[in-house]
Amino acid sequence: MDHRDPPGIIAPHIPADAYRRAEATGQPVVIVVHTTDQGGRPLGHYLGPLVIAGACAMGCWGLVAALCALLDAAAHTVTVIAQTAGPIGIGGITFRLARPKV
Repeated sequence: MDHRDPPGIIAPHIPADAYRRAEATGQPVVIVVHTTDQGGRPLGHYLGPLVIAGACAMGCWGLVAALCALLDAAAHTVTVIAQTAGPIGIGGITFRLARPKV
């Protein structure tokens, strides 16, 4: 099993003789860690905004469908009330809300 510590979190092992020699002479200890560069952004950087945009679009379509259903129900309610109420008169002026059935 190849166990490797992530770079930047835990320093790699320095042999004791190299550490004591550097400590005695005052020379700095240079540690070279080889890493590979990623070619581009990971998928998570693009997936989050796409999911949010899709949820917003579906929510907007849901609001449009609910508004259409509400307006349809209101229109049916108005026609039923107009047919049952008959003509409405105010101060001698009569309004006929619906045409009589022939």
